[in-house]
Amino acid sequence: MSEKRRPVLVFDGDCGFCRLWIARWRRATGAKVDYEPFQSAAARHPEIPREAFLGAIHLFEADRTSRGAEAALRALAYAPGLSWLPRFYAAPGVAFVSEAVYRFIAARRPFFARLTRLLWGSSTVPAPAGFTARLFLAGLGLCYLIAFASFGSQVRGLIGSDGVMPAAAMLDSARAQLGASRYWLLPTAAWLSASDAALTAYCWLGGLASLGLIAGVAAGPCALLCWALYLSLCAIGGDFMSFQWDVLLLEAGLLACFLAPWRKKAAEPSRLALWLIRLLLFKLMMQSGLVKLFSGDPSWRDLTALTYHYWTQPLPTPLAWWFDRSPLWFHKASCLTLLTIELVAPVLILLPRRARAAGAGLIAILMVLIAATGNYGFFNLLTVVLCLACLDDRFLRRIEKAPAGSAAPKARTWSLGIVAVVSLTLGLFGTLSITGFHAPAPVRALAGVLSPLRSFNGYGLFSLMTRTRDEISVEVSADGREWREWPLPYKPGDPRRAPPVIAPFMPRLDWQFWFAALGEPGDSPWFANLLFRLLEGSPSVAGLMGPSPLGGARPLYARAIRHKTAFASAEARRADGVWWTRERQGLFFPVVSLKR
Repeated sequence: MSEKRRPVLVFDGDCGFCRLWIARWRRATGAKVDYEPFQSAAARHPEIPREAFLGAIHLFEADRTSRGAEAALRALAYAPGLSWLPRFYAAPGVAFVSEAVYRFIAARRPFFARLTRLLWGSSTVPAPAGFTARLFLAGLGLCYLIAFASFGSQVRGLIGSDGVMPAAAMLDSARAQLGASRYWLLPTAAWLSASDAALTAYCWLGGLASLGLIAGVAAGPCALLCWALYLSLCAIGGDFMSFQWDVLLLEAGLLACFLAPWRKKAAEPSRLALWLIRLLLFKLMMQSGLVKLFSGDPSWRDLTALTYHYWTQPLPTPLAWWFDRSPLWFHKASCLTLLTIELVAPVLILLPRRARAAGAGLIAILMVLIAATGNYGFFNLLTVVLCLACLDDRFLRRIEKAPAGSAAPKARTWSLGIVAVVSLTLGLFGTLSITGFHAPAPVRALAGVLSPLRSFNGYGLFSLMTRTRDEISVEVSADGREWREWPLPYKPGDPRRAPPVIAPFMPRLDWQFWFAALGEPGDSPWFANLLFRLLEGSPSVAGLMGPSPLGGARPLYARAIRHKTAFASAEARRADGVWWTRERQGLFFPVVSLKR
């Protein structure tokens, strides 16, 4: 009995457009379909005129012959996961539309060949992404390392036993009020211990896991450990661990758990996990652009937002002072460029590989410019790392043969599928909600249930631009009459002190001072604790501040003063060497003392 002949797809071998796409189809269907130019196959099919072969592809199967769009769909149905395509073609109206589209493209093949090369390059065959995935994971590991090290140097002063907002006390209160639900609402390893030694150990252990991720050693377990430990710190960090780049790191870290290999001989990294990381970048940028347009702030719509931004942002750099001196036309052009990148570059990410790389490049350039004028911790670095996921090994010139590893376990595949559905659903409705669309109640309920994981988030910085800058300074006294300012090391204080360059280090107390100045003391319940810790002589909290103005003496009184602050003019900068102007506005927080 003769072997059953495989289906044969016959195409125009002289057509560059056909050759580009046949190469991709051949990769998809593997050995299940044969491909042959009609120039050699026509002799075996005299019933088909040459003009018909020139006008459309033909698929010869054992029981039927098809052409055009139907032939394309039936051939691709032999690829894994695409067996449904013939049924789709048979749906009402699909055949008419698909054949019309096929004829339109076939009549303009030279144009579409140029368009294909523009968007895909010299080959439409998907490039491997093994090296790209390793590079992304190493970059994410670096972000984790910076985040753990940065917070570890501040953890005792912020949430330690003698810190501003002790985590142990918060957990005790949660234990009494929440019962068993506390483990989901506050997912943290600190339930085991929230001692100072334990908090420091979580940061050290996270740093070690980060190194494993960077080196590619046990990457899967290290990615999971980094995510779990950073979630543990964010859950107990309160206001000090609630920045958008903290939850961005967690969301990227969760997806990295599915991208990272868990075995020594792992197969090609998951394309779905890679695409979910790209869609995270899409969500981050698109939502950041939309919140500006839909916030109602006229400064974004008339393109004057950057006339305020450089000097009102939390921690500007010296370059921000120079950019602030730019003429109005430059500020407007910069604002237009910013909005264009935030709204257009994400769309490019959804397109084929060359357009996707161009979109990622634009976002990376924007991140470099933002980092040049402002200190945003590891945010800019993390966003650039997300951009790496938009590339492939062909771009990075590191084409390697995919390892012959085993497929991912079914449990991990199903878990990734669930994460994908949840991420796409919440991301879609979260983006639409910015425009005024209200998500269905089940979607809102799902978002609420998953919110403690901090891994399915919405984003958008500076939706409303502040037009003034207030700074809060802490003053202490040994006698209640002579007051001295106790400066923070990085926020604006001494007018002659230049704005710092400290990123990717994240001084979390300095940042919270900026937010506190936007409201009243009651809006920042940690502030009173800060003053009392300084009066108690807490060395951990004092370590977050600059040098004590009282030397080794403990202050007996403390208060906070509000100052109206702005960049100094060019004339004042040349004459007096000042970077800032300060105008005392009065008390922000009244005098407090532990003296009885």
